[in-house]
Amino acid sequence: MSTQQVIEWTEDGRTRTAQWRSESGTPPPRRVATADDRMPADTAHRLVCEGTALLWRGDYQGARQLLTALARRVDRGPRRAKERRPPAASPAEAFHRHRQAQSRRARLLGMVLVPLDADFGVPLRRAPDVRQACAEAYGPAQGPSVVSLRELLGLIGAHEWREKGVEVRALGGDRVHPHYGVFSPVRGEYVDLVAEAPLPSHELAFDIGTGTGVLAAVLARRGIERVVATDQDARALVCARENVARLGLAERVEVVEADLFPPGRAPLVVCNPPWVPARPSSPLEYAVYDPSGRMLHGFLNGLAGHLTPGGEGWLILSDLAEHLGLRPRAELLTAFDTAGLTVLDRLDVRPVHPRAFAPTDPLHSARAAEVTSLWRLTAE
Repeated sequence: MSTQQVIEWTEDGRTRTAQWRSESGTPPPRRVATADDRMPADTAHRLVCEGTALLWRGDYQGARQLLTALARRVDRGPRRAKERRPPAASPAEAFHRHRQAQSRRARLLGMVLVPLDADFGVPLRRAPDVRQACAEAYGPAQGPSVVSLRELLGLIGAHEWREKGVEVRALGGDRVHPHYGVFSPVRGEYVDLVAEAPLPSHELAFDIGTGTGVLAAVLARRGIERVVATDQDARALVCARENVARLGLAERVEVVEADLFPPGRAPLVVCNPPWVPARPSSPLEYAVYDPSGRMLHGFLNGLAGHLTPGGEGWLILSDLAEHLGLRPRAELLTAFDTAGLTVLDRLDVRPVHPRAFAPTDPLHSARAAEVTSLWRLTAE
């Protein structure tokens, strides 16, 4: 959630303060200068590279244009440096270089700041009405604040996705509406695996780490009488409950707060953990990056104790980490054995997202080889 810190700057000869908002947990910048449409992009680039944040006082659309110009300059720098560096010695090194470049880009572009009034209005010319988008992400307003323009644009985009929803083929084209900070099921291939795998029972299922609730909804639509969906993120819990209610499944899907498993056992336990064992750089990345494979190993090690006799655990996992050299297949198979689990079957699907077919992507070779699998596991 947003940090409750204060940003300080000098303007018109006076020291001013406001609440600092950052969903990524970034501390407020130490140096802040005011800027407007008269500032050239080259000057802005030099200032942010030197560690000075720019609090925008000009036209809102001018701030967006400046951010675009800064992005071109920031991207140009790493490309030149990349040309001078030797090629990565391994896929893992390529991944870490990519993450470093992403982190630097986010840090520099996050230095363009905009003010928010006490009601989340943006007091800039030609600014859109972002009050609803901010309220959805931040909760009730608590006085004037300052946020990076990049984060604000993310909030606006998340609000639009929440309003529009994501069409899910496995739900007959019905839509799931992701909330800000909750992983969106835009990659439908893993959802299709859950829609197609043979069910061991129609009585009860657990959906571990439900997020938007999409997999719980798919299981219920397949005829499972009762689904218990768990998550420990407050936003995910609200999001999942709203989605199952909107889909008319609230009587069959119970959404509960839990770290992994709910109490009891079930003949089917499903989990789609984050796929990459790396440290997230912000709270919003926990849906993608799982430090040391905590959720993956927690699910595997606890699965046998939550399955009824003859029950199945479905692990939905991409092998992208294997192609990146971050987790060998042998480590996964050993984790199955250590947890006392046997593989009954494995269903595979190739990704269809655009990055898998983009040769310019820094991780293209790994993405092009990626396979997402549904592992059908049972306790020995």
